[in-house]
Amino acid sequence: MKVILAFLDRIASLKSLALLTVIYMAFPAYFLKNAEMRINELSGKPVGVIDLTMGYNPVRNISMLHEYSPEARAYYASVESSVDVVYPLVYAFFFAIILVLLYRKNRFGMPAWIVVLPFIAQLFDYIENYFIINLLTQFPTISDTNVMLCELAKLAKWSVFFVIILLVVYGVVRNIVAHLGRVKV
Repeated sequence: MKVILAFLDRIASLKSLALLTVIYMAFPAYFLKNAEMRINELSGKPVGVIDLTMGYNPVRNISMLHEYSPEARAYYASVESSVDVVYPLVYAFFFAIILVLLYRKNRFGMPAWIVVLPFIAQLFDYIENYFIINLLTQFPTISDTNVMLCELAKLAKWSVFFVIILLVVYGVVRNIVAHLGRVKV
């Protein structure tokens, strides 16, 4: 863990954050957006993607699998095996760098290990992708276990993301307050 924390601390800078911001933004703005549009186009209707659904709802996933055309399922599986392998790696480093910059030197009593939370989200995302690919490629045979495990991985991913966002907001507010406390009016 110390090696990971030291590495993140070494690469964390405004320059690395700027670079990761550009790369990170390209995924939702271009790659993932175009992939979802193509899935909807191949399905002949707006279905969306399982990855972006919130909450625990296995029935919704099964319904979505039925709404995808065979071409959409094949394309979606290929996106999960390519673009959605790179994206979690990008967002993990993006959010880890943000957390390092906000909480460097253990500010505000936060433990140093919080900077690994984005990598935990990445792990859950990869597990979710594995089950989505299984569901897409094995359709119409749908394993209730695969659907349940996919939903649990997705729920875990979004839960960790919620904690990360709370930590980012808290860190930004605390840094602003700390900065304002040092500024003489």
